[in-house]
Amino acid sequence: MKNVPVQENCCCDRPKPKNKKTLACPVSGKRGQSVDSETLRYIIKETSRSEIKGAGYYFCKSPDCDTVYYRPESGQTFEKTDLNVRVGLKETEDPVWVCYCFDITKKMIREEVEGLGHSVSKDRIRQEVSDGNCDCEIKNPSGRCCLGEIVAAEKEAQKILKESPFRKNVEH
Repeated sequence: MKNVPVQENCCCDRPKPKNKKTLACPVSGKRGQSVDSETLRYIIKETSRSEIKGAGYYFCKSPDCDTVYYRPESGQTFEKTDLNVRVGLKETEDPVWVCYCFDITKKMIREEVEGLGHSVSKDRIRQEVSDGNCDCEIKNPSGRCCLGEIVAAEKEAQKILKESPFRKNVEH
């Protein structure tokens, strides 16, 4: 299969918002990215879904902030505890999800790299996308394609393996 650039929009055919301005998270102070309220309706626990008010939500990409979604217009926030999934980029302990459509974690990718020298997950995801089985814009808390996160997790695992003092010497 042909290598595809990380920035590809593998499964999310939604148009980019006309207003590209991103607004800062009221807790972390860092800029977020817009996210469709349909994503929130899928990710937010059923008991809190009635609190979702229209559009205008942003996803906080700051790993050390417990706020996941915020709406600058009203100051409303949804925290990690309001969700029915773990947000991989905000977690440090397993399971750390990188693909929500096909249940792939950083640990799984690390094990693939340790066993094979590379991850087969990105190829699997590309095939699933090609087959029309991807729903990142709804299932991924960021509302975006996960392929970039998969590639980053593979690079991280390769770096850790390369730097490991317990690495097997396969070169003679």
